[in-house]
Amino acid sequence: MKTLLNSRGVYLATALFLLVNMYLTFKGEYYLNAIPLGLLMVYTAFYHFDKLFLFVVFFTPLSINIEEFVGDGSIGLFLPTEPLLFGMLLLITFNQLKSNQFDKAFLKHPITIIFILQLLWIVLTTITSELPEVSLKFLLTKLWFIIPIYFYGVHFFKKEKRINWFVWLYIGALTIVVLYTLTNHAINGFDEETGHWVMFPFFKDHTSYGAILALVYPLFFGMLFSMKQSGQVKIILVGLILLFGFAIIMSYTRAAWISLIGALLVYLLIKFKVKFKYLAVLASVGVLYVAINWTDIMHSMEKNRSEHATEDMNERLESMSNITTDASNLERLNRWGSAIRLWQERPLFGWGPGTYAMVYGPYQLSSGMTIISTSSGNRGNAHSEYLGPLSEQGLPGMILMIILVIYICYTAITLYIRMPVGDTRVMLMCMFLGLVTYFAHGILNNYLDTDKATIPVWGFTAVIVMLDLKYPRQKSSPKELGDKAE
Repeated sequence: MKTLLNSRGVYLATALFLLVNMYLTFKGEYYLNAIPLGLLMVYTAFYHFDKLFLFVVFFTPLSINIEEFVGDGSIGLFLPTEPLLFGMLLLITFNQLKSNQFDKAFLKHPITIIFILQLLWIVLTTITSELPEVSLKFLLTKLWFIIPIYFYGVHFFKKEKRINWFVWLYIGALTIVVLYTLTNHAINGFDEETGHWVMFPFFKDHTSYGAILALVYPLFFGMLFSMKQSGQVKIILVGLILLFGFAIIMSYTRAAWISLIGALLVYLLIKFKVKFKYLAVLASVGVLYVAINWTDIMHSMEKNRSEHATEDMNERLESMSNITTDASNLERLNRWGSAIRLWQERPLFGWGPGTYAMVYGPYQLSSGMTIISTSSGNRGNAHSEYLGPLSEQGLPGMILMIILVIYICYTAITLYIRMPVGDTRVMLMCMFLGLVTYFAHGILNNYLDTDKATIPVWGFTAVIVMLDLKYPRQKSSPKELGDKAE
């Protein structure tokens, strides 16, 4: 009888909800429609956490920043991903308090240790921040990106078939965005000016859009040459290679083009097993040449009048060295100079995580400002994944970021060398090359405060660490090490 009453109660409550919702929908109020979806997400979080992880991955390219639609721009939140990531963070933290969920080997991994040190330093610099409330939001954002995507991700990817799910879901959703963008661009005649905004509202501008396209582009080649793919899937992959290649060109993002060339060069160096000592000698010669010819190089750059606002690819590439008339390049130099001057005033702790956009205005030099600069300094960040932390978290913040990037690259390369030949090894290489495009792009821009970049970047990193733990380094005798060197 009790069960019957409970069942009737559920039915009555459901019927009442439907009636009220129908009435409100008729009146033009739709907010109750979110309740069933919210309940579904709660159920999934408690009973199918891995499915929620994949749900977030799929909706990342499709997420929308509500800051773009709030008049005062005071709320920056990507929907639906960031609220879900916050919920995942709470569940992971709660379960961790009950019992340790992470393997000792994972917690001792150098990349994990660097992440922990980064988070601890962000906590400290949040306390000393010029704007503590802004830095606290930045800290929370870092936590709900890093903990669910990297810390849980390493556990999630232990079942290697999930790597393909991660890749296909992200690429599948990104393909929707690419088709939407190219359709908008075609309507506007594929001209360069409209190419800056046709990806809105999924991406803020063409530079972030181009960076993510370059990040995933190597993956298509890895999947294409996979032994497991059927003929039909390979045809689809060839189509995606052509589609995304065209999208990268039409993004008019110079840094994305250059980063892909850089990734190709890295692949060739690894493929042909070029020894590090030769690279070191080549780099030293390059640095020496630049130092000796610095004056001539600067004069040549000052004479360059090529503008980035052109549809000609050669002219856009040439414009990357235009530091005289190209407003985009000059503004980037302005932001970098402001970041360095901010660091010089607060070299150890910086101004606080996430505060650059609020504090850099007075640190601009009038001689360095451009037609797209603002006196209040309220247009974006430091345009660098390395100088941003320098100004906001001091010298330790930048050093930790550089060490993290170096160690991710080192781990991926050494792992690739020792892994058995197979599809997983190929996918590892393609993920690493994707990361190379982003870390190179990070010299000129920074997007790790957005879900679009953070989820694939730290997701790929989680795959690398999982495989590094699965295929540990073998201890070799001095003789064996000598043989390998030969």
